Amino acid sequence: MKSTKVLSQVAAAHFVSHVHIMAVPALLPLLPAMMGVSFIELGIAIAVFNVVSAVVQAPLGFMVDKWGARRMLMAALGVGAGSFALLAIFPTYYCLLFAMGTAGVANGVYHPADYALLSQGTEAKKMGRAFSIHTFAGFLGAAATPPLLVGVALWLNISAAFAVAAWLAVIALAFLYFYPVPVAASASPQVVGDSQTRPVKIPFNTIAGLTLLFLMLSLSTGGLEKFSSAALVEGFEINLRNANQALTAFLFASAIGVLSGGVLADKTEKHGFLAAVAFALAALLVAVLIYLPLAGISLVVLLGMIGFLTGVVAPSRDMLVRAASPVGAEGRTFGIVSTGFNMGGVLGPLLFGYLLDQHMAVGVFWAALSFMLITTAMVLAQEITKPSLAHA
Repeated sequence: MKSTKVLSQVAAAHFVSHVHIMAVPALLPLLPAMMGVSFIELGIAIAVFNVVSAVVQAPLGFMVDKWGARRMLMAALGVGAGSFALLAIFPTYYCLLFAMGTAGVANGVYHPADYALLSQGTEAKKMGRAFSIHTFAGFLGAAATPPLLVGVALWLNISAAFAVAAWLAVIALAFLYFYPVPVAASASPQVVGDSQTRPVKIPFNTIAGLTLLFLMLSLSTGGLEKFSSAALVEGFEINLRNANQALTAFLFASAIGVLSGGVLADKTEKHGFLAAVAFALAALLVAVLIYLPLAGISLVVLLGMIGFLTGVVAPSRDMLVRAASPVGAEGRTFGIVSTGFNMGGVLGPLLFGYLLDQHMAVGVFWAALSFMLITTAMVLAQEITKPSLAHA
C-alpha cells in the first residue's frame, strides 16, 4: 500500500512536470500573435528553460539527498505553480523569460526527487514497473498538454492556459501535502534486500558514462520525436497528414513500450542487454525507413514499432542508473546523469535544425540511427562492467 501511494504521488508530479515542459512548445502556434513575439524569441525562452535545468539539476540532486526527496518535490511543484501563475497574471515576453528560468529550476528537481522516492519506497522486485509507470505518466502529461492548453487558449485566452498549468501543479502539491507517505532518507526495509548489490561510492567514469548515455538517448529519440515529421515531408515527399499520423503512432507506441519495458525489466537483471537489444532493433528499423520508400499505413506501423522499442529501453535505462547508485544517494546520482537529457535538449535542436535548413532531411534519420548504435554499444559496456560496480 505504501509503495502504491509513493508511486501515485511521484507519477502525479511527473505528469505535471511534463505539462510544464510542453506548455510553451504546445502554445507556439498561438503565442506570436497573442504575446506579440517572434518564433526566435520563443525559442530563446525555451532554451532558457533547458539551460537552467541542466545547470541546476546536479546540485539539486545533492539537496534532494540532504533535505529529503519529498520535501524538495513539493517545493518544485510550488515553484512551478508560481512560475505559470505569474505568466497568467503578466503574459509578457520578459515575464516569460523569467518564468522559464524559475520553471527550469523546478524542473531540475523532478528527476532526482522522483527516482530517489521510488528507490526508497518501492520493493526491489517491482522497481522496473515502478520506473515504467513513472515514465509513462510523463509521456501522458506531454501528450495531454497540446489539446488541453491550446483548447483553453482558444476558448478563453493565453492567460487562462497558463493558469491551468499552474493549477495542475497546485493539485499535485495538495496531493503530496495532505496524504504524506513517510520514506526514510536511506534504504527502507523494502529495499534492504538489494542494497548488498549496490555500490558504496560511484567512480567518476561511471557517472560520466551514464551522463553520456542519457545524452545519446536524448539525441536519438529526441530527433525522432521533434523532427521526424518535418524530415519525412521534406526529404521523403510524405504528405503532412501521413507524417503526423506516423509521429502520433511513434509517441503512443513509445508510451506502451515503456509499460512493457517495466514488466521486462523486473524479469531480468541484465538490463543493459535488454536495452541494447531493443535499441539495436529500433536502429535496424530506422535503416529500413531510410532505404525503403514507405508511405501510408506502412509508414505509420514502422514508426510505431520504432517508438515501441525505444520506449522499452526507458525502465532498463533507469535500472542501470539505480544499480550504480549508492543507497541513500539516488537523488544526486539521477540528478547528475539526467543532465544528459538537458544537454541533449539544447544540442539536438541545433543539430537537427541545421540538417533541415541545409536540405539534408535524410540526415535527421541517419543521425538518429548513429546515436542509437552508439547508445547500444554504451549500454552493452555498462552491462559488462556492472558487476564490478557492486564492489567499487
